[in-house]
Amino acid sequence: MTNNLLLGRAAVAAGAIVVAVVEFALLHSAAGVDLAVTSGSSTRQITVAAVIVATVVAALAGWALLAALERLTNRPRVWWTSIAVAVLLLSLVVGPPSGVGGGAKATLALLHLSVGVILILGLPRPRPARANR
Repeated sequence: MTNNLLLGRAAVAAGAIVVAVVEFALLHSAAGVDLAVTSGSSTRQITVAAVIVATVVAALAGWALLAALERLTNRPRVWWTSIAVAVLLLSLVVGPPSGVGGGAKATLALLHLSVGVILILGLPRPRPARANR
């Protein structure tokens, strides 16, 4: 993998993290949304650290899948985009409904969508053309 491609993908992942943190700060701190989720019979507060970790995990998983598909398939971006959209839709079905209250559900949906869209559009940048073909 070329350095430019590596740096580009790292920048996309960093951008997704920054967007998630800014959204969290605006909605949680400035707008006062209590970001909590239920899991079974317990309720858990979502912190900025949890938002960062979840975004890093999503970015690294997407990046790893894309790297594997680039080695294994002829059309890695098509496969990757299809899988990534399916994972985003699944995360929207599973994650936001566990929010406690409408504000938490809306905030979780926004976080899932914004991070997912940034990664889906940004990670599969085209490979640079090789000089010797």
